[in-house]
Amino acid sequence: MVAVCLLMCGCSRWQGKPQPSIEFSKVPRAEEGGPDKIERIEGRVAGARPGQQIVLFAWSGRWWVQPLADQPFTKIQSDSRWSNSTHLGTEYAALLVEPGYRPPVNMDTLPGKGGGVVAVASVKGQPGGAEVNQTVRFSGYDWKVRRAATDRGSGVTRYDPANVWIGKDGELHLRTANNSATWTCAEVSLTSSLGYGSYVFVVRESAQLEPSMVLGMYTWDDSGADSNHRELDIEISQWGDPLSKNAQYVVQPYYVPANVARFKAPSGPLTYSFRWEPGRVSFRTVRGSSASKESRVVAERVFVSGVPIPGGEVVHLNFYIFGTAPEPPRNETEVVIEKFEYLP
Repeated sequence: MVAVCLLMCGCSRWQGKPQPSIEFSKVPRAEEGGPDKIERIEGRVAGARPGQQIVLFAWSGRWWVQPLADQPFTKIQSDSRWSNSTHLGTEYAALLVEPGYRPPVNMDTLPGKGGGVVAVASVKGQPGGAEVNQTVRFSGYDWKVRRAATDRGSGVTRYDPANVWIGKDGELHLRTANNSATWTCAEVSLTSSLGYGSYVFVVRESAQLEPSMVLGMYTWDDSGADSNHRELDIEISQWGDPLSKNAQYVVQPYYVPANVARFKAPSGPLTYSFRWEPGRVSFRTVRGSSASKESRVVAERVFVSGVPIPGGEVVHLNFYIFGTAPEPPRNETEVVIEKFEYLP
Protein backbone atom coordinates (compact mmCIF):
# COMPACT_ATOMS: atom_id res chain seq x y z
CA MET A 1 0.00 0.00 0.00
CA VAL A 2 2.82 2.39 0.88
CA ALA A 3 4.51 1.67 -2.43
CA VAL A 4 1.27 2.17 -4.34
CA CYS A 5 0.62 5.49 -2.58
CA LEU A 6 4.14 6.73 -3.31
CA LEU A 7 3.75 5.76 -6.95
CA MET A 8 0.38 7.52 -7.21
CA CYS A 9 1.74 10.63 -5.55
CA GLY A 10 4.73 10.65 -7.88
CA CYS A 11 2.48 10.34 -10.92
CA SER A 12 0.28 13.11 -9.60
CA ARG A 13 3.25 15.42 -9.15
CA TRP A 14 4.57 14.61 -12.63
CA GLN A 15 1.20 15.17 -14.27
CA GLY A 16 0.75 18.43 -12.42
CA LYS A 17 4.12 19.89 -13.40
CA PRO A 18 3.39 22.94 -15.59
CA GLN A 19 4.63 22.85 -19.19
CA PRO A 20 6.81 25.75 -20.42
CA SER A 21 4.69 28.60 -21.76
CA ILE A 22 5.06 32.08 -23.25
CA GLU A 23 2.94 35.17 -22.68
CA PHE A 24 3.01 38.67 -24.19
CA SER A 25 2.95 41.79 -22.04
CA LYS A 26 3.56 44.42 -24.76
CA VAL A 27 2.28 43.88 -28.30
CA PRO A 28 3.05 46.24 -31.22
CA ARG A 29 0.52 47.64 -33.65
CA ALA A 30 -1.03 45.55 -36.39
CA GLU A 31 0.41 47.13 -39.50
CA GLU A 32 1.86 46.09 -42.82
CA GLY A 33 5.53 45.29 -42.35
CA GLY A 34 8.46 47.25 -43.73
CA PRO A 35 12.18 47.71 -43.12
CA ASP A 36 11.79 50.89 -41.05
CA LYS A 37 8.67 50.28 -38.94
CA ILE A 38 9.97 49.00 -35.62
CA GLU A 39 8.42 48.78 -32.14
CA ARG A 40 9.11 47.02 -28.84
CA ILE A 41 7.63 43.62 -28.03
CA GLU A 42 7.84 42.14 -24.55
CA GLY A 43 6.67 39.16 -22.53
CA ARG A 44 7.45 36.50 -19.96
CA VAL A 45 8.30 32.78 -20.04
CA ALA A 46 7.21 30.21 -17.48
CA GLY A 47 9.17 27.00 -17.02
CA ALA A 48 12.21 27.86 -19.14
CA ARG A 49 15.46 26.01 -18.50
CA PRO A 50 18.99 27.51 -18.54
CA GLY A 51 20.30 28.10 -22.06
CA GLN A 52 16.90 28.33 -23.70
CA GLN A 53 16.06 31.49 -25.67
CA ILE A 54 13.18 33.21 -27.44
CA VAL A 55 12.91 33.52 -31.22
CA LEU A 56 10.47 36.17 -32.46
CA PHE A 57 8.55 36.32 -35.73
CA ALA A 58 6.27 38.90 -37.35
CA TRP A 59 3.66 38.12 -40.01
CA SER A 60 3.87 40.17 -43.22
CA GLY A 61 2.81 37.86 -46.01
CA ARG A 62 4.99 35.22 -44.30
CA TRP A 63 6.46 34.77 -40.83
CA TRP A 64 9.75 36.74 -40.74
CA VAL A 65 12.31 36.23 -37.98
CA GLN A 66 12.91 39.29 -35.78
CA PRO A 67 14.53 41.67 -35.32
CA LEU A 68 17.06 40.69 -38.03
CA ALA A 69 18.03 37.55 -39.88
CA ASP A 70 21.50 37.63 -38.33
CA GLN A 71 20.17 38.51 -34.85
CA PRO A 72 17.35 35.99 -34.34
CA PHE A 73 17.63 35.32 -30.60
CA THR A 74 16.10 37.16 -27.66
CA LYS A 75 17.61 36.53 -24.24
CA ILE A 76 15.44 35.52 -21.30
CA GLN A 77 16.25 37.65 -18.26
CA SER A 78 16.74 36.30 -14.72
CA ASP A 79 13.18 37.35 -13.82
CA SER A 80 11.83 35.30 -16.80
CA ARG A 81 11.03 38.42 -18.83
CA TRP A 82 12.12 38.99 -22.42
CA SER A 83 12.12 42.13 -24.56
CA ASN A 84 13.30 43.08 -28.03
CA SER A 85 12.50 45.13 -31.14
CA THR A 86 10.42 43.82 -34.02
CA HIS A 87 9.45 45.06 -37.43
CA LEU A 88 5.74 45.58 -37.64
CA GLY A 89 3.31 42.94 -38.86
CA THR A 90 -0.30 41.95 -38.45
CA GLU A 91 0.57 39.12 -36.03
CA TYR A 92 3.49 38.29 -33.78
CA ALA A 93 4.89 34.96 -32.55
CA ALA A 94 7.42 33.83 -29.96
CA LEU A 95 9.15 30.45 -29.82
CA LEU A 96 10.96 29.07 -26.77
CA VAL A 97 13.87 27.09 -28.22
CA GLU A 98 16.69 24.88 -27.06
CA PRO A 99 20.40 25.84 -27.38
CA GLY A 100 21.61 25.09 -30.88
CA TYR A 101 18.24 25.72 -32.55
CA ARG A 102 18.67 27.42 -35.93
CA PRO A 103 15.57 29.42 -36.90
CA PRO A 104 14.58 29.96 -40.53
CA VAL A 105 14.62 33.49 -41.93
CA ASN A 106 10.98 33.10 -42.94
CA MET A 107 8.27 30.46 -43.11
CA ASP A 108 4.65 30.05 -44.13
CA THR A 109 3.43 28.41 -40.90
CA LEU A 110 4.64 28.34 -37.32
CA PRO A 111 6.29 25.11 -36.16
CA GLY A 112 4.87 22.82 -33.51
CA LYS A 113 6.75 21.53 -30.51
CA GLY A 114 9.75 19.35 -31.22
CA GLY A 115 12.96 19.70 -33.19
CA GLY A 116 14.34 22.16 -30.65
CA VAL A 117 11.08 24.09 -30.21
CA VAL A 118 9.81 23.87 -26.61
CA ALA A 119 6.82 26.24 -26.70
CA VAL A 120 5.00 28.43 -29.26
CA ALA A 121 2.73 31.43 -28.73
CA SER A 122 1.23 33.96 -31.13
CA VAL A 123 -0.89 37.09 -30.81
CA LYS A 124 -2.70 39.54 -33.08
CA GLY A 125 -1.19 43.02 -33.38
CA GLN A 126 -2.86 45.90 -31.57
CA PRO A 127 -5.57 47.59 -33.68
CA GLY A 128 -5.43 51.21 -34.78
CA GLY A 129 -2.72 53.55 -35.97
CA ALA A 130 -2.05 51.84 -39.27
CA GLU A 131 -0.89 54.04 -42.10
CA VAL A 132 -2.07 53.61 -45.64
CA ASN A 133 0.91 53.04 -47.90
CA GLN A 134 1.19 55.48 -50.77
CA THR A 135 2.40 54.21 -54.11
CA VAL A 136 3.24 55.83 -57.44
CA ARG A 137 3.31 54.33 -60.92
CA PHE A 138 6.62 54.99 -62.66
CA SER A 139 8.06 53.36 -65.80
CA GLY A 140 5.45 50.61 -65.68
CA TYR A 141 6.14 49.60 -62.06
CA ASP A 142 4.48 50.30 -58.72
CA TRP A 143 6.78 52.04 -56.22
CA LYS A 144 6.08 52.41 -52.51
CA VAL A 145 6.69 55.93 -51.21
CA ARG A 146 8.60 56.12 -47.95
CA ARG A 147 7.16 58.06 -45.02
CA ALA A 148 9.02 56.62 -42.00
CA ALA A 149 12.20 58.23 -40.69
CA THR A 150 15.38 56.18 -40.51
CA ASP A 151 18.79 56.30 -38.87
CA ARG A 152 20.34 54.15 -41.58
CA GLY A 153 23.46 55.83 -42.88
CA SER A 154 24.43 58.91 -40.87
CA GLY A 155 22.04 60.71 -38.52
CA VAL A 156 18.26 60.69 -38.63
CA THR A 157 16.71 61.15 -42.08
CA ARG A 158 13.06 62.21 -42.29
CA TYR A 159 10.90 61.51 -45.32
CA ASP A 160 7.77 63.18 -46.63
CA PRO A 161 5.56 61.65 -49.35
CA ALA A 162 4.92 65.20 -50.59
CA ASN A 163 8.53 65.17 -51.86
CA VAL A 164 7.64 62.50 -54.45
CA TRP A 165 5.48 63.02 -57.54
CA ILE A 166 5.10 61.97 -61.16
CA GLY A 167 5.42 64.65 -63.84
CA LYS A 168 3.22 65.18 -66.88
CA ASP A 169 5.53 63.06 -69.07
CA GLY A 170 5.68 60.20 -66.55
CA GLU A 171 9.02 61.17 -65.05
CA LEU A 172 9.76 60.70 -61.33
CA HIS A 173 10.52 63.79 -59.22
CA LEU A 174 12.35 63.48 -55.88
CA ARG A 175 12.89 66.51 -53.67
CA THR A 176 14.49 67.62 -50.43
CA ALA A 177 12.52 70.32 -48.61
CA ASN A 178 13.13 72.55 -45.60
CA ASN A 179 10.02 72.90 -43.46
CA SER A 180 10.49 75.13 -40.40
CA ALA A 181 14.20 74.26 -40.15
CA THR A 182 13.49 70.52 -40.53
CA TRP A 183 14.76 68.89 -43.70
CA THR A 184 12.73 66.13 -45.30
CA CYS A 185 13.84 63.81 -48.09
CA ALA A 186 12.37 61.42 -50.67
CA GLU A 187 12.54 57.71 -51.36
CA VAL A 188 10.60 55.12 -53.35
CA SER A 189 11.11 51.37 -53.58
CA LEU A 190 9.80 48.70 -55.91
CA THR A 191 7.06 46.46 -54.56
CA SER A 192 8.64 43.29 -55.99
CA SER A 193 12.07 41.72 -56.43
CA LEU A 194 13.59 41.37 -59.91
CA GLY A 195 16.81 39.37 -59.43
CA TYR A 196 19.54 38.92 -62.04
CA GLY A 197 19.34 41.19 -65.07
CA SER A 198 20.05 44.71 -66.32
CA TYR A 199 18.93 47.76 -64.34
CA VAL A 200 18.86 51.13 -66.13
CA PHE A 201 18.25 54.59 -64.65
CA VAL A 202 18.02 57.73 -66.80
CA VAL A 203 18.69 60.85 -64.71
CA ARG A 204 18.06 64.31 -66.16
CA GLU A 205 20.77 66.10 -64.12
CA SER A 206 22.91 64.76 -61.28
CA ALA A 207 26.18 66.71 -61.40
CA GLN A 208 25.03 69.96 -59.77
CA LEU A 209 24.05 68.62 -56.34
CA GLU A 210 25.40 70.32 -53.25
CA PRO A 211 28.19 68.32 -51.54
CA SER A 212 25.89 67.10 -48.75
CA MET A 213 23.24 65.67 -51.10
CA VAL A 214 23.00 61.98 -52.06
CA LEU A 215 21.10 60.35 -54.90
CA GLY A 216 21.13 56.58 -54.45
CA MET A 217 19.93 53.98 -56.98
CA TYR A 218 20.44 50.57 -55.44
CA THR A 219 19.17 47.14 -54.48
CA TRP A 220 18.43 46.32 -50.83
CA ASP A 221 17.18 43.19 -49.04
CA ASP A 222 16.02 43.97 -45.52
CA SER A 223 16.18 40.31 -44.47
CA GLY A 224 19.57 39.60 -46.07
CA ALA A 225 21.97 41.08 -43.51
CA ASP A 226 24.24 38.04 -43.87
CA SER A 227 24.67 38.97 -47.55
CA ASN A 228 25.25 42.70 -46.88
CA HIS A 229 21.56 43.15 -47.74
CA ARG A 230 22.37 42.22 -51.36
CA GLU A 231 23.20 45.87 -51.85
CA LEU A 232 24.50 47.05 -55.21
CA ASP A 233 24.81 50.85 -55.42
CA ILE A 234 25.01 53.68 -57.87
CA GLU A 235 25.48 56.73 -55.66
CA ILE A 236 25.77 60.35 -56.75
CA SER A 237 27.37 62.34 -53.94
CA GLN A 238 30.52 64.08 -52.74
CA TRP A 239 29.71 62.95 -49.18
CA GLY A 240 30.22 66.48 -47.87
CA ASP A 241 33.61 67.06 -49.56
CA PRO A 242 33.38 69.64 -52.40
CA LEU A 243 36.80 68.51 -53.73
CA SER A 244 35.77 64.88 -54.09
CA LYS A 245 34.53 63.10 -57.20
CA ASN A 246 30.74 63.06 -57.23
CA ALA A 247 29.77 59.49 -58.09
CA GLN A 248 30.59 55.87 -57.30
CA TYR A 249 29.70 52.25 -57.91
CA VAL A 250 29.64 49.97 -54.87
CA VAL A 251 29.30 46.27 -54.14
CA GLN A 252 28.76 46.23 -50.39
CA PRO A 253 30.48 46.27 -47.99
CA TYR A 254 31.86 49.68 -48.95
CA TYR A 255 34.77 49.51 -46.48
CA VAL A 256 36.56 46.99 -48.71
CA PRO A 257 38.54 49.28 -51.04
CA ALA A 258 38.18 46.96 -54.04
CA ASN A 259 34.38 47.20 -53.72
CA VAL A 260 34.18 50.92 -54.56
CA ALA A 261 34.87 52.70 -57.85
CA ARG A 262 34.71 56.51 -57.73
CA PHE A 263 34.24 58.62 -60.86
CA LYS A 264 33.23 62.09 -62.07
CA ALA A 265 29.67 62.44 -63.36
CA PRO A 266 29.39 65.36 -65.83
CA SER A 267 26.50 67.75 -66.30
CA GLY A 268 23.52 66.88 -68.44
CA PRO A 269 21.34 63.78 -68.75
CA LEU A 270 23.10 60.51 -67.97
CA THR A 271 22.12 56.86 -68.20
CA TYR A 272 23.36 54.80 -65.27
CA SER A 273 23.11 51.02 -65.40
CA PHE A 274 24.37 47.73 -64.05
CA ARG A 275 24.15 44.17 -65.30
CA TRP A 276 23.85 41.63 -62.46
CA GLU A 277 24.87 38.06 -63.28
CA PRO A 278 26.07 35.05 -61.25
CA GLY A 279 29.42 36.08 -59.76
CA ARG A 280 29.61 39.31 -61.75
CA VAL A 281 28.12 42.82 -61.81
CA SER A 282 29.01 45.32 -64.56
CA PHE A 283 28.36 49.03 -63.96
CA ARG A 284 28.26 51.60 -66.75
CA THR A 285 27.41 55.29 -67.19
CA VAL A 286 26.96 57.00 -70.55
CA ARG A 287 25.95 60.46 -71.71
CA GLY A 288 22.41 61.05 -72.85
CA SER A 289 19.05 59.44 -72.23
CA SER A 290 19.75 56.11 -73.91
CA ALA A 291 22.49 53.50 -73.80
CA SER A 292 23.18 52.81 -77.47
CA LYS A 293 26.50 51.60 -78.86
CA GLU A 294 27.23 55.15 -80.00
CA SER A 295 26.76 56.63 -76.52
CA ARG A 296 29.84 58.24 -75.01
CA VAL A 297 30.98 56.28 -71.98
CA VAL A 298 31.56 58.27 -68.78
CA ALA A 299 32.62 55.41 -66.51
CA GLU A 300 32.41 51.64 -66.23
CA ARG A 301 33.60 48.95 -63.83
CA VAL A 302 33.17 45.19 -63.50
CA PHE A 303 33.16 43.52 -60.07
CA VAL A 304 33.66 39.76 -59.70
CA SER A 305 34.32 39.50 -55.97
CA GLY A 306 31.65 39.54 -53.26
CA VAL A 307 28.79 39.70 -55.78
CA PRO A 308 25.57 38.58 -53.99
CA ILE A 309 23.01 36.14 -55.29
CA PRO A 310 19.37 37.29 -55.60
CA GLY A 311 17.02 37.00 -52.64
CA GLY A 312 14.39 39.43 -51.41
CA GLU A 313 16.07 42.61 -52.65
CA VAL A 314 14.14 45.43 -54.28
CA VAL A 315 15.26 48.57 -56.10
CA HIS A 316 15.34 51.80 -54.08
CA LEU A 317 15.57 55.36 -55.40
CA ASN A 318 16.63 57.57 -52.51
CA PHE A 319 17.36 61.32 -52.44
CA TYR A 320 18.60 62.44 -49.04
CA ILE A 321 21.07 64.52 -47.02
CA PHE A 322 24.34 63.00 -45.80
CA GLY A 323 23.99 63.42 -42.04
CA THR A 324 27.65 63.97 -41.14
CA ALA A 325 28.49 66.41 -43.92
CA PRO A 326 30.43 69.43 -42.56
CA GLU A 327 28.02 71.84 -44.24
CA PRO A 328 24.26 71.28 -44.44
CA PRO A 329 22.48 72.03 -47.73
CA ARG A 330 21.67 75.68 -48.45
CA ASN A 331 18.81 75.14 -50.88
CA GLU A 332 15.90 72.86 -51.49
CA THR A 333 16.79 70.54 -54.36
CA GLU A 334 14.99 68.36 -56.87
CA VAL A 335 16.20 65.54 -59.09
CA VAL A 336 14.31 64.00 -62.01
CA ILE A 337 14.60 60.37 -63.02
CA GLU A 338 13.20 60.11 -66.52
CA LYS A 339 13.04 56.34 -66.80
CA PHE A 340 13.73 53.04 -65.08
CA GLU A 341 14.14 49.91 -67.14
CA TYR A 342 14.78 46.29 -66.23
CA LEU A 343 15.78 43.56 -68.70
CA PRO A 344 16.20 39.92 -67.61
